Order: sequence, then structure tokens, then C-alpha cells
Amino acid sequence: MEVDNGGEAAGRTVSFSQVATVAGGWMLDFSFLSLCRFFKERRFDEFNDSLLILQAITQSPFIGRNDHVQKKMISSILTRVMHGQHLDTQFEEDDRVMPLMSAAVIWSNMRDTVADEHLFESIATLLIIQSSAVCLEKGERAKASFALTWLKENLDIPQNLQVKLSAICKKGDIYHPFLLNFSFSHLLEMVQTYLDAFQREKPSNFLLQAATKVALSSPEVRNDSVAQEESLADTTNKSTEDSEQKKKSCPGLGQKKKLLWMKNPELQQFVYCKNVKLVLEKLSLKDKNPLNFVQTLPETSQNTTGIKRTKKKWTWALDQKLVKGVRRHGEGKWSRILMDDDFEGRTGTMLKDRWRILKRK
Repeated sequence: MEVDNGGEAAGRTVSFSQVATVAGGWMLDFSFLSLCRFFKERRFDEFNDSLLILQAITQSPFIGRNDHVQKKMISSILTRVMHGQHLDTQFEEDDRVMPLMSAAVIWSNMRDTVADEHLFESIATLLIIQSSAVCLEKGERAKASFALTWLKENLDIPQNLQVKLSAICKKGDIYHPFLLNFSFSHLLEMVQTYLDAFQREKPSNFLLQAATKVALSSPEVRNDSVAQEESLADTTNKSTEDSEQKKKSCPGLGQKKKLLWMKNPELQQFVYCKNVKLVLEKLSLKDKNPLNFVQTLPETSQNTTGIKRTKKKWTWALDQKLVKGVRRHGEGKWSRILMDDDFEGRTGTMLKDRWRILKRK
């Protein structure tokens, strides 16, 4: 089937498949931008709705460019991070594999697509740590230990990070300074940083811009901001009431569930895959060890737990550990130094302050 171009160039026609490929790419780009927007704004329901649309578009035989594949991979990671604290959400055939565990493996396949190596390693480290941390926060110590064991079998995790997380999982210490430095909020921030950089490097907003122009020129566009705020308030109240009613009428909502959009077998080879090993095999990256690192993150100087901490005395042995760590990793690498030795619950900020004193001495 051929499509006439409207007479702009006499005698020139184009096949429908070529047109469908271009249009499908625009629709995928718009759906991807919507997904990123809802992720940034933490709008959970809208995110899931947008994901369903993206899933339908990716089933098109006209979608297949390399940038489309990359966006599907990113969408897969965003989905798992968005559901990261929902341990009852299942993405893999093995129902023991929780969202962040799956995200860590998929992210490891994207090393070559991330220009900022520091950013890549930071996100990878956070995914590994938070795979166990979110379980500990919900009192699931056994699941936290399983997450670490499973990741060790599927990824090359540095030994010192394994030891540190194993000790934390064994104690079940959700207020450990190490977890506070590598928190779930840090994970969200770092993923958002990556999304911003990706969209700057590969802008794909043609359909968004075109739709914006049409919307602005439409006589139906409302300029009454007060009416919009009232409508938004009504929608929010209705959503809250509907949510409460649903909880009362569906007492089994807390049970383990598979996401509906994961059931399509056509999407298994990429972002909606039910088997993580299949992803590695399809991308020929199974034998790579992309997580051979331990990366620093910004230090947390505030006591976010609300618990009053007593000042601990620095011993000669602790000072020697600090000196050894600075010599090995360099001044300022406090998070990395914390992983090497036991500093008896001290944070990176405490190490920095003590190092300042030692330098004066």
C-alpha cells in the first residue's frame, strides 16, 4: 500500500510501512516522555497508565531502532524502581525476585550507553544496596539476605560491599549510617539525574511540541486557572474516596500480584521480560562483569532518624583505620573508606571531621 504525500512533490509516494515507522516512533517518544514525567513527579497511578500505553506501542512491528530499544530498557528500569518498595510486585518468573533486584541486573547491561561512568556506578551501587534495604525497612530480614545472595550469583559485587551488607542484614539495622548514606531517596535522585542527561542528549519531543501548538490554538483551551485548581481538587478528593472504597471492597489487595503488562510474551526479550537471564542472553552480555566497583555518594550530615546520638570517643585504632583509608582511597572518599573497616557506626561526615583534627595534629 502506498500513501500520497499530498501533491507537494508530484509523482512521489511512500509505503505505509515507512509512514507507520515514523509515526510509531513519535508515539513511542511521547509515551516515553510521559513515563519520565510521571516518574519525576512520583505519580504512581499515572505512571502505570502510561506504561500500559507504552507496552501497546512497543508491540508494533515498526518499532525497532536502537534508540527505541534503549528507551524500552530505560522504561523497564523506571518501572522496577517506581515499584521498588512494593515487595509484593512481581516482574520475573521467580516470585522471590523483587523489583530492585531485577532492575540491578538490567541496569548492568546499560554500562556502554551511559556516558557518565560515575553516575552509572552510583546508580548500580544504590540498586544493590536498596534491594536489601527496602526489605529491612519492612521487617523482612530473610528477604534482605536472599536479595544479597541472589545478586551475588548474578552480578560481580565487590567483596567489601558484600561483607558490609551481609553484616547489616544479619543485624537488621535499618538505621545503620551506611544505609542512610545510600538511601532510596538518593536512588530516585540519581535515576532522575540520568533521565535528565539522557533527554538532553537525545531529545525526542516532536509529537509533544506539535500537540502543544495545536492545544494552544484550540478555542477550547481554558485560561481560568481558578477553575483548573477546583477541578484538580475535585479529582484528588474523588481519587482518595475511590481508593478508600477499593480497600474496603477488596481486602486481598496486599497479596502478591503480577503486573498485567508483564504477561505479553512478545515483550519478554527486552524490558518486559519475565526471565532476567533471557535479557543477558539476548544482549550477549552474560559474561561481562559490569559491577566491579564501589562508588561514593554525597554524604548525609543530618540525623534523619530523629534518634539522639551520643558522641563516641575516637580511639587510636580507629584513627589508624582512618589514616589507612585516606592513604588507600584519598581524602574525601569517606563512603568508600566506610566500606573497608568497621568505624563503630560513624558516618562519612564524622570521618571528615576527625580527619580535619588529625591533620591539625
